[in-house]
Amino acid sequence: MSTPLIYLAAALAEIAGCFAFWAWWRSGCSALWLAPGAISLGLFAWLLTLVDSDYAGRAYAAYGGVYIVTSVLWLWLVEHRLPDRWDVTGAAICLVGAGVILFGPRG
Repeated sequence: MSTPLIYLAAALAEIAGCFAFWAWWRSGCSALWLAPGAISLGLFAWLLTLVDSDYAGRAYAAYGGVYIVTSVLWLWLVEHRLPDRWDVTGAAICLVGAGVILFGPRG
């Protein structure tokens, strides 16, 4: 699986896992939400180990930009809240930064 797809899958797993905890703690959903949330967070951690990077810190730093963009999409598609121009601008800046970290030439 390619790095961008791994990052996307990891972001979805992390956001879904965190959202399950959010739904239980903040929205009054059943504690049964915690089990799939924990599994999803475990999947997230495993997926990041699949990234082809010599250093974990670099892989995680680049992932951060993808996570932010995916979070803004989650806001729109799952929580039905349209991102504003600042959400979109900030996410775009982060994605560019992730690309620099991930694909920048190393000497």
